Amino acid sequence: MANMAQAVRMALHYAEENLGVTDIFGEDVGAPLGGVFTATQGLKTAWNSPLDERGIIGMAIGLAMAGGKPVAEIQFADYIYNTIDLLKIAGNTCWATNGDWNLPMVVKTPVGSGIRGSIYHSHSFDATATHIPGWKIVIPSNPLDAYGLMISACQEINPVMYLEPKALLRIKGEERIPGEPDNDKQLSKMIDAPLGDRSQWKPQWPELEAYAVPIGKGKVVRAGSQVTVVSYGRTLPLCKKAADDLAAEGIDAEVIDMRTLWPYDWELIKGSVEKTGRVLYVNEDTEVTNFGEHLVRRTVEELFYKLMAPPRLLAGKFVPGIGLADTLEMASVPQQGDITTAIRTLAAEQP
Repeated sequence: MANMAQAVRMALHYAEENLGVTDIFGEDVGAPLGGVFTATQGLKTAWNSPLDERGIIGMAIGLAMAGGKPVAEIQFADYIYNTIDLLKIAGNTCWATNGDWNLPMVVKTPVGSGIRGSIYHSHSFDATATHIPGWKIVIPSNPLDAYGLMISACQEINPVMYLEPKALLRIKGEERIPGEPDNDKQLSKMIDAPLGDRSQWKPQWPELEAYAVPIGKGKVVRAGSQVTVVSYGRTLPLCKKAADDLAAEGIDAEVIDMRTLWPYDWELIKGSVEKTGRVLYVNEDTEVTNFGEHLVRRTVEELFYKLMAPPRLLAGKFVPGIGLADTLEMASVPQQGDITTAIRTLAAEQP
């Protein structure tokens, strides 16, 4: 099975061959590196930009306005914050021009903890991204969704923010990408650049098929009846594992992968909460003005009389940065044990 970085790479290859993507660029995105996580190796439209995040976003806006369809990368989400005003312009262009101008551009950036990246390579961007109207925002939790969400993003006529959980980029999937060869080693030999001299290397792409995950649609990854757990990105697999483990204690948790943060699948969440009466929102962004707080507020406003317990949020600590040491990183963002405890506690709470 492909890992998430390979899935993103294959989706971008499909997009430049079939969906009109014209430029895939950013710091170290082109040859010879092909991205710090190898997600852009071998792509024919990939090129290296200067180390200038504002230049990258500005270039993407200009290319999109000129009729191109760019995919721009900010190497780590920690460095996207100095482009907020440009992201705001990109997000409001269609609205501000009464629909006369569209910006078909994708901005991809690795987010979150999990690689011991310390304070400059570990931050989340999901809450900040949802504060910028005009963008669609997606975040996969597995390679197949990573492939399908990228294909959908490249079909949009206005900006899409594609958040890559860096802790999951090397994790293999459980479902095969349409067109992916059955043998993992064969896939690696075909599309992974060799170590050392790459000057003569060219990828041998598999016969990839169209597979799009609709933007705005979540997914129930585990059905349950007692507690609803809503998550995305790095924490989603942890939630699924916690729910599976708690089944042995007689706790039946339903786990929802949001996949899209805007527009999000409220009807899916609502239906689950109406069934279970309890909901836990989990992500690793800092807990103050967290996107999960918005979901808690909406849950209370719309589903108050369906609730058997107050909705809960489990998120990252409100600290200025994530430390380099394992213990500091693990204490800063939700881990497996934290999620298990939160689900168990919520399931036991009675009205």
